[in-house]
Amino acid sequence: MSSTKLTHQNISNGWFRESSAMWPGQSMNLEVNQILHVEKSKFQDVLVFESKTYGNVLVLDGVIQVTERDEFSYQEMITHPALFSHPNPERVLVIGGGDGGVLREAIKHSQVKEAVLCDIDESVIRVSKKYLPAMSASYADPKVSVHIGDGFDFLQNKKDYFDVIITDSSDPVGPAESLYQSRYYELMRDALRDGGIVSTQGECQWLHLPLIKEVLTFARRLFSVAEYAYTTIPTYPSGQIGFILCSKSKTTNFKEPLRRVSPEQELKLFKYYNADIHRAAFILPNFTRTAIATDNSTESTTPAASAPTESS
Repeated sequence: MSSTKLTHQNISNGWFRESSAMWPGQSMNLEVNQILHVEKSKFQDVLVFESKTYGNVLVLDGVIQVTERDEFSYQEMITHPALFSHPNPERVLVIGGGDGGVLREAIKHSQVKEAVLCDIDESVIRVSKKYLPAMSASYADPKVSVHIGDGFDFLQNKKDYFDVIITDSSDPVGPAESLYQSRYYELMRDALRDGGIVSTQGECQWLHLPLIKEVLTFARRLFSVAEYAYTTIPTYPSGQIGFILCSKSKTTNFKEPLRRVSPEQELKLFKYYNADIHRAAFILPNFTRTAIATDNSTESTTPAASAPTESS
């Protein structure tokens, strides 16, 4: 019985090519060993391929979402600066993140009693369970529950419930467009309990400063604290991706971990995150700091007190 060889419009002569109007004039290329999955879901084009040097790669609408080689940088940094800034994050909501990577990181915190994932596209969850087992293994944890549906709609029915909301979205086109709007941030704020924290995919400072500034502007109106941080990751455009972190509590200092684990536990639990990386993620180059500054923005020169170390 013969099988049809899979093809995809972004793969030619053994190479995958990513290009987008969101990063004009540049592209990312990965050498392909084999195409594993091609699908047109209800919402987007879904591609999984085995690359020569980055393991399995998940691509949505032609844009790399995760690779097995470098995914931990993104998953850890969209998750842990937020959770380590909350005193007791018992209830965590992940919007998007169907690959399961953010869930995997969130449930590393012993304080988390409930982790809910809401993703609009069941196909992402399904293919991740098959081709990205190191991330999707998180679905087996008894603390995890899954809701298939629009995150915008899901939040409308939640009030004062979650401690941390993490929006692991794709870029602001297609199904993720509404997740970059002021109304969405209002819904997240209202779904949080007192002292609640938000962490969202915040785009790249080399490419999207106007968008980052726009989101931070309304986030600062809606939350007591709003900051921008970033991480390095080779397969995302320009090798960086940022995060917007917001808190309902004016006492939140994202730039210093509120809770800590020991250095030995950091090495066991994380590949990228540690307390020093947490602090460094908020140190921005001058061009970014200037672009996103408020009129009365000032940089503190007083070091924050060290956080207590806890057992995991």
